[in-house]
Amino acid sequence: MIVLSFLGIVILGYLIGSIPVGFILCKLTRGIDIREHGSGNIGMTNVMRTIGVKAGILVFFADVAKGAVAVALAWPIFSSSPEMVAWGQMAGGASAVIGHSWPVYIGFRGGKGIATGFGALLVMFWPVGLITFAVFLAVIGLSRYVSLGSILGSLIMLAAMIPFVVYGSEPFAYVVFGLVVVPMVIFRHRDNIRRLLSGTESKIVSSRTTK
Repeated sequence: MIVLSFLGIVILGYLIGSIPVGFILCKLTRGIDIREHGSGNIGMTNVMRTIGVKAGILVFFADVAKGAVAVALAWPIFSSSPEMVAWGQMAGGASAVIGHSWPVYIGFRGGKGIATGFGALLVMFWPVGLITFAVFLAVIGLSRYVSLGSILGSLIMLAAMIPFVVYGSEPFAYVVFGLVVVPMVIFRHRDNIRRLLSGTESKIVSSRTTK
C-alpha cells in the first residue's frame, strides 16, 4: 500500500508540475509559443520579458502553487502512514519540479523549476523557504541577474536545511529534496552559468522598459 501511495504521489506531482502555465497564458493572450521567444523558457522571467511584468507575476504565483499542491497531497495520501508524510512531501515536491522542467503536455520543453520548487519548500518547511526567497531577492537586487539569484538561492536552500535536520527535529527527507532538486536547478541553468562566466547573461529589466 505504501509503495502504491508513493508511486501515486510521484505521478500526481509530476502531472501537476507539468501544467505549463506560462505557455498557456502566452497562447491565450498573445497567440504565441513562449518557447519560440527570448530564452525559450516557460517560466516567470521569460514571460515577463516577452509579454509583461503582470503576466510574469501571474505565472510565478501559479508555478509556486503547483509545487505547494504537490507537497500538500502527502497528507491525505499518507493519512494512514504518518511516518511517510515527509517522504511523500519530498517525492511530490521533487516530482513537481521535474514536471515543470520537462512537462509531458508540451513535449518535455519546460522551465527551470525555481518557482515550483519554492512553492514545494514553503509547504514542506517554510522557514527555509523564506530564507531561500530572501537570498533570491537579495542577489537579484544586487546583481540584477535572476539566474544567479536562482542558483545561489537553491544552494542556500540545501545548506540552510541541513542544520535543521542535523541539530533539529526536521526529517532527513527534506535534505533529500534538496539533494534531488539542486542538481536539477544547476543543470537547467547550465547555459546561464556559461553566459554569467562570459559576461553575456541578460539582466532583469525594469518595469518601465517591460511591455
